[in-house]
Amino acid sequence: MMDTMAHPPKNDLHSTSPHAPLAKYYMDEIERRSFVASIFDRTASHYDWIDRTMSLGSGLRYRRDALRRAGFTRGMTMLDVAVGSGLMARAALDIQSGIGRVTGLDVSMGMLDKARNSVPLALVQGYAEQLPFSDGCVEFVTMGFALRHVSNLESTFVEYRRVLKPGGVLLILELTRPPHGTLKYALSRFYLQSVVPLIARLGPGRADAQVLMEYFWDTVDNAVPPETIIDALSECGFEHAIHKRKMLRMFSEYVAVKPA
Repeated sequence: MMDTMAHPPKNDLHSTSPHAPLAKYYMDEIERRSFVASIFDRTASHYDWIDRTMSLGSGLRYRRDALRRAGFTRGMTMLDVAVGSGLMARAALDIQSGIGRVTGLDVSMGMLDKARNSVPLALVQGYAEQLPFSDGCVEFVTMGFALRHVSNLESTFVEYRRVLKPGGVLLILELTRPPHGTLKYALSRFYLQSVVPLIARLGPGRADAQVLMEYFWDTVDNAVPPETIIDALSECGFEHAIHKRKMLRMFSEYVAVKPA
C-alpha cells in the first residue's frame, strides 16, 4: 500500500482554499501547516474529551451511522485521512468486527500517538494533498471534520481519487454553518465561538484547548459553501457527488464515487 513516490496535483485544476485566510493564527501557507500540526500535537491527549463536549457525546455513534449510510461494510479496505485520535477509524472497526483493514494518516505525531494507544490500525504520518500510498489501493477513503485544514480542495481530492480503487467511495464529514443573519447562525456562533472554548479552557488542556476551539469556529465560519466542495469533487473526476445535512443541519456528509 505504501508508495514513496510523490504525486503533485494537476496543474490544470483550480486551487480553492477551504476557507478564507485567518491572519489571527498564521500569515502564509508555511505558517498555516506549522500551526495546524502544532495545535493538534498540543491537544492530542485531550482531544476525545473536547470532541465529546462539543458533540454532546454523539461523536462515535454519528460517525458509525455516516459510514453505514455511505455504504461501508465488513471486509472493505479503508484509508482514514486526518485520523486524529482515531474516532472515525474506531467507528469503521466497529462495523467490520475485525474483518477488513483500516489505515490512518495524520500530519500530527501527537494525534498519531493518541490513536496508536486506542485503536488497532496501521498509522502513517503525511499530508492529504500528497498521500504516501500507491494508486488504487483502497475501497473507501474517509475524512472526519478536517477538510478545513487542507491547503486546497483540488489537490486533496485528486489524491483521494488516485488512491481509491475504481468504484471506490469517498466520505467526508464536515460542519457547515447556517446562513448569516439567521437564528440558527446566532445560536451556533454563540455555542461554538463562546461556550465551547470556555468549557475547553476549564477542562484538560486549558489554554491550548481553548485556542483549538476558537480556531475550529473561525474555520467553520469562514469556510466555502457546500456547493464549492461539490463542484471541486466533480472537477477532480468524482461521480455522483452529493451533499446531505444531518443533526441540526450543521453536520454535512459529502459522498462521491471514483468512476468504475
